[in-house]
Amino acid sequence: MHYEYRTSGVCSVQINIDVTDSTIDNVEFIRGCAGNTSGISRLVKGMSLDEVIDKLQGTTCGQRPTSCPDQLSKALLEIKAQMEIE
Repeated sequence: MHYEYRTSGVCSVQINIDVTDSTIDNVEFIRGCAGNTSGISRLVKGMSLDEVIDKLQGTTCGQRPTSCPDQLSKALLEIKAQMEIE
C-alpha cells in the first residue's frame, strides 16, 4: 500500500511510503537533506513498522523538537492506525 505523509517542522515537505503488511518496502523524502534522507530510506527498507518507530521516534534536529526521522515515525504510527481500522 502507498502512503503520502505531509511533514511539519522539518526541511522535507512530504514522505512517500510503500508498505506490505507491516514491512516497509520503500521510503522517499521530498526535499530535505538529500544524503541524510536517502540514508534513512535505505536503512529502513525491509524493517517492520514497529522497529522503525522504536528507533526513530523522538529524534530531534538541532533546536527543533522534531526531525525527518521523527516525522517518519509519526507517519508510520498513522499507517499502523489505518491498518488496524481496515
